[in-house]
Amino acid sequence: MKVFKFGGASVRDAGGVKNVLKVLEGEGINEKLIVISAMGKTTNALEEVVKDYLQKGQFNDALQPVKEYHREILLGLFENKDHIAFAQVRDIFQELENFLNHNRSTNYDFVYDQVVIYGELLSTNIVSTYFSSRGIKNDLLDARNCIRTDSTYRDAQVQWDETQAQIKLKVNPKSLTITQGFIGGDPNNFSTTLGREGSDYTAGIFAYCLNADSVTIWKDVPGVLNADPRAFENPHLLEQISYEEAIELAFYGASVIHPKTLQPLQRKEIPLFVKSFLNPGNPGTAVRKGQPILPKIPCFIVKKDQVLISLSSLDFSFILEKNISEIFSLFHKYQIKVDLIQNSAISFSVCIDNKFNNLEKLINHLKATFRVSYNTGVSLYTIRHFDEKAVEALEKDKKILLKQTTRETVQLVAIP
Repeated sequence: MKVFKFGGASVRDAGGVKNVLKVLEGEGINEKLIVISAMGKTTNALEEVVKDYLQKGQFNDALQPVKEYHREILLGLFENKDHIAFAQVRDIFQELENFLNHNRSTNYDFVYDQVVIYGELLSTNIVSTYFSSRGIKNDLLDARNCIRTDSTYRDAQVQWDETQAQIKLKVNPKSLTITQGFIGGDPNNFSTTLGREGSDYTAGIFAYCLNADSVTIWKDVPGVLNADPRAFENPHLLEQISYEEAIELAFYGASVIHPKTLQPLQRKEIPLFVKSFLNPGNPGTAVRKGQPILPKIPCFIVKKDQVLISLSSLDFSFILEKNISEIFSLFHKYQIKVDLIQNSAISFSVCIDNKFNNLEKLINHLKATFRVSYNTGVSLYTIRHFDEKAVEALEKDKKILLKQTTRETVQLVAIP
């Protein structure tokens, strides 16, 4: 069995959905599990629904464009406006509205997970129904009934034993199964999410539990590039990399592969391929155990909207292991992801990702013990397999706040 993952860009319109079927027909229909993300920028749009709902007490203005967007896709796929697909999509939106009308929780993370999951429910329902209309038999599977998690909303942790049991019970490895990326279910049967861009991770989870032959992530780029084309000029395709290299690139912020995706795959040595859904015949990038990066060239990564925090003791005493332990306990408490660390005798600097918007709480807590300064809106640049030419080019026209060099990697925190 093979696992395919199609992201939002691949199903952003009716033409994209038709192309997914074309790719699948070229690869073979049966013995496939397909993981599909929300269509286009639907997750972003649903985040606006959550924002309006919690801040303004209403959601219709933000939800209406989402409805219209999916209706346009339906009109491009089904000639008959009375097709069952239209009623199914209306029912899904009705279910979402029922939650918003009856919910009493003001916990952002909880509400977020109950709302944004509808992007995936809509996309998979539309794709499954379209495939059926074209004579392609498939099983539509609700991932929430398979991927069982704890109740850490927006960053749920997989309960592996229960997940594996449910996947083996519910997936027929000989047929075509369509399911959602990014989402799971907790012990109270509330929806959870695995973190933004978590559909790749979903593919890895299913592949691990099904002992799949391979995973293919279908993107709008030729494969894994040495730089994000949206941020760097003239990127080059990496023909092959190892699991270890892919994990490093993902950890530093490379957007092609979700950081958690490789962990279940490498445990069973399941190869991962990253290919273009626009040119499915091209080889793309192969990720396997132990193979060297090819070609071996500098790889550039940027993470924007980061925060650089610098701490020093109030009495200019040394910052020792005890202090660092206290600092990291606060990072854990406020769900802060640390991307870079640098310390000296009396100072400690970290570049962090404020994904859960807890920066103000963290800073106020730190000020009780430390002298604190920080910069918001900075960018963290990383160069893997650097050379001096690459470093010089990256430093040009930037204000460098922090620089760190190891054997294979240079990292810069800079104001762009």
